[in-house]
Amino acid sequence: MFRLFKKKTEVEKLQEKYQKLMKEAFELSKINRTESDNKYAEADEVQKQIDALTP
Repeated sequence: MFRLFKKKTEVEKLQEKYQKLMKEAFELSKINRTESDNKYAEADEVQKQIDALTP
């Protein structure tokens, strides 16, 4: 409740994006392996951005 009016940091936004991409990649792994690999690659790029921003 204390974070009600506080904006998300860039790292928090990237972490949410990373989680979303990983979930999509997992779901696609059951259907289309190529698309799943592409999602994992996108998630890896987001993870690199997170690592660059965190000390």
